[in-house]
Amino acid sequence: MFSARAAGEYFTSTVEMNKLIIYADGASRGNPGPAGIGVVIAADDDTVLEEISENIGQQTNNAAEYTALIKALERAQALGAAELDIYVDSELVERQLSGAYKVKSPNLRPLRDKVLRLMNGFDKVSISHVRRCHNARADRLAKQAAAKESPTGDPPSEANIESAANRNATSQLNFEL
Repeated sequence: MFSARAAGEYFTSTVEMNKLIIYADGASRGNPGPAGIGVVIAADDDTVLEEISENIGQQTNNAAEYTALIKALERAQALGAAELDIYVDSELVERQLSGAYKVKSPNLRPLRDKVLRLMNGFDKVSISHVRRCHNARADRLAKQAAAKESPTGDPPSEANIESAANRNATSQLNFEL
């Protein structure tokens, strides 16, 4: 039915997916440093539909984590998903999205806000924090992307973090709209 795609290739079927499983991760070699995102999007039966591995320039690890989620949510939207089960290995991001932790960094607030806006476009979203070993594929994609040369070579800045965001199971948070 569906086959796995190489990192960076998009699944282009017009068939709408009702429910998707997403594994998302961000990585930074330094904090901030060269950063990348990794996303694995699968059908409800765990068939991999798409893998994304992108270098996002100089970012903090937390900005990379949010950027990966943004990219994943945008792709899920483009695929026509109504429901999402999302798995991240960043407890901080999951807890900030649930409201359990405050977002203290002014650089992360716009990224968190964009994630929440995108999540509102789905009927149901579940985000779960999982151990890194349960997010290994997305972790590998993010680390590979961080090791690649930066697309811009620009130093870290708030503008770069926002532009990267626009380009591109121990606790659980559920949204039903």
